[in-house]
Amino acid sequence: MQNRFSPAALGSTLLALALLAPAASRAKAERFDGATANVVAVEVPVEVVRDGQPVRGLSAADFEVTEGRKKQKIAGFDVVDLAAPARPGVASSPPSPSASPSIAARRHFLLLFDLTFSEPKSVVKAREAAADLVAKALHPSDLVAVATYSAAKGPQLALGFTSDRRQIAAAISALGLTQPLERNAGSDPLRLVVAETQLPNQIERFLVGKQGSQVDRTNELLDNLVALDEHLERQSRENQQDRVIGLSRSLADLARTMATVRGRKYVVYLSEGFDSTLLTGSTPVADDNHAINPNANLSSNPETQQWTIDSDARHGDTRTQNRLEKMFEQFRRADCVIQAVDIGGVRAAGGDGTLGYTRPSGKDALFSMARETGGELYENWNDLGAAMGQMLARTSVTYVLTLEPEDLRLDGAYHEIHVTLKNPRGARVIAKPGYYAPKPFAAHNPVERALDAADTIVGGVESGTIAMSVLAAPFRHLAGTTAYVPVLIEVDGPGLLAGFGGDVAPAEIYAYALDAAGGVRDFFSQNLNLDLLKVGPQLESGGLKFFGHLDLPPGDYSLRVLVRNGRTGAHSLRVVPVSVPAFAEAGPFLLPPFFHDPPGRWLLTREVPRGVAPEDTPYPFMAREKAYVPASRLVLGPGQGAELSLVAYNLGGGEVTAGARVLGVDGKEVPGAALAVTDRERGGDARPDRLTASFKAPPLAPGEYRLQVTLTAAGGARQTSSIPFVVAKPGQQG
Repeated sequence: MQNRFSPAALGSTLLALALLAPAASRAKAERFDGATANVVAVEVPVEVVRDGQPVRGLSAADFEVTEGRKKQKIAGFDVVDLAAPARPGVASSPPSPSASPSIAARRHFLLLFDLTFSEPKSVVKAREAAADLVAKALHPSDLVAVATYSAAKGPQLALGFTSDRRQIAAAISALGLTQPLERNAGSDPLRLVVAETQLPNQIERFLVGKQGSQVDRTNELLDNLVALDEHLERQSRENQQDRVIGLSRSLADLARTMATVRGRKYVVYLSEGFDSTLLTGSTPVADDNHAINPNANLSSNPETQQWTIDSDARHGDTRTQNRLEKMFEQFRRADCVIQAVDIGGVRAAGGDGTLGYTRPSGKDALFSMARETGGELYENWNDLGAAMGQMLARTSVTYVLTLEPEDLRLDGAYHEIHVTLKNPRGARVIAKPGYYAPKPFAAHNPVERALDAADTIVGGVESGTIAMSVLAAPFRHLAGTTAYVPVLIEVDGPGLLAGFGGDVAPAEIYAYALDAAGGVRDFFSQNLNLDLLKVGPQLESGGLKFFGHLDLPPGDYSLRVLVRNGRTGAHSLRVVPVSVPAFAEAGPFLLPPFFHDPPGRWLLTREVPRGVAPEDTPYPFMAREKAYVPASRLVLGPGQGAELSLVAYNLGGGEVTAGARVLGVDGKEVPGAALAVTDRERGGDARPDRLTASFKAPPLAPGEYRLQVTLTAAGGARQTSSIPFVVAKPGQQG
């Protein structure tokens, strides 16, 4: 008999909880660069360049940081060298993107495609150049986001900062064609995924730089961009100033959002630029009939044939210049550099002619945008990676200085700092000119919250104030090559509700499985609306238990699970390794031991159905034909034993024996553990064997431990797995 997902199969009533969009408000201590406002850690990435090359070998003692006249103590120091050779004994393959020692040192590239001040064919060519840049020139640890700008919609984020080259290729390839991926449970709220795990072949070809047969997609893109741009382009000659002011406002807002992103930030602005005379003005030129005297009376007088000269036309529009300067200041404050790419030079020589007129030159405007933010202008480059090669080499070495300012007010105010070398010897220091103090979570807009969550997940460093544990294990699908991976998340109720004073608590749950290359292979996310008038007592006495799942092909993964209170901002991130075997070819394979969780402690809920419907999937946690819910992290009383289940594949028909060891936090064995197998249900061809066992722990002091179980099959093959557990103090068992 196959048991299907249902409230009965879970062995407990699953409460129906409404979805809730992230809410705003927070008044407690805030997280800032991985710390709380009680001890604010400000990470300052610094580049040191001499003769265009990075300077290596510096230490914290070589730097000095001041805020006003006050010298700041350097509380922490780190060095990241992207060009450093691999350490002895380390494989020469590209490093895992998640292995970077500091998210503050990682380079963030936002590929911003300008659909308003660019001709459609130029955007098509820019798309190819950007794909080559990502595939061939960037370091594996570099993070890339993809966005578009149009006068109608402003900046639109298609993909958040990620190291997943497949998703980046998908976002670039689908530029202007489709909306982000929609799934049964909704699209990815953090914009780390824009395409299905198995990307189309044309995207694979696009990623590796092969042209293949992309004519249809390119023509579709071109048609869409022409339709989007044609009406606006006809108006551009009349409303150029208003559109440039709109651009400056939108990019200023983008810069303020980028200020919340940790690390070094570069906007690769792919555009033909706007009419440069709006910035620089134009010098009057004599025509065949009239010579303009710059010293003449500028009043209009037809009788004297003197010409009226528009001051804005001659010297540039003051209103536009002021708006752009404010935009530049926002980029400087955000420590975000514009690397401008003149995509008019990327297309083939000669005018495009798509829109029937010649676009005014925007090269000078692009140059100004780059120069005013510390970047460079790249023009006439079909190979964008080669063009930016010098910049990439110059930024390959980063020194991360950590400051801990005293008495910092949580008001979001900007603080100017100055980083210098004590003995420069001709070297130039490139560092952020300041930082923003923390601000209440309520003051963060939805984009900032999404970027913060994505930054935490991609960074992959466990953090947070909410006690949380995660259990994930791969079960073989009866059909197909992927594994069904249930994910059980246990969240401490008092920690989740700390500082919250309302009747409805929003809980945000995000789970992403990253492969060895940093690619997102599957994810789920859900927002829960917790009615505290009904479930508050259970949350306060226990906590929230969430049941989700992932579908993963064979491989090794880093499972990143983030839980956040959507109102206070309190959060926790847990990182759990998950190994999925190729079940058909694998030998004996033992899943982690599953402790049977006592009923009644948790407020239990589950994900909204998506992908493979849970109703069509056998419930994985069964023992003696009864369903149970396993504990992510069992808590035992002193001297208490427990029943557990062992699930193993490909054991064969012979008898098996089981052994157990208890390890302390120091990895040393505590002798005296006993494990007895009391029942075995044989699975057959594709199904697992399920063994029931009783565990007797040795005398243990309160604390954290790990149970290690070894199964030995009849042929001598041995499989080992483990799971953590806790021994509580007397009277404190949950």
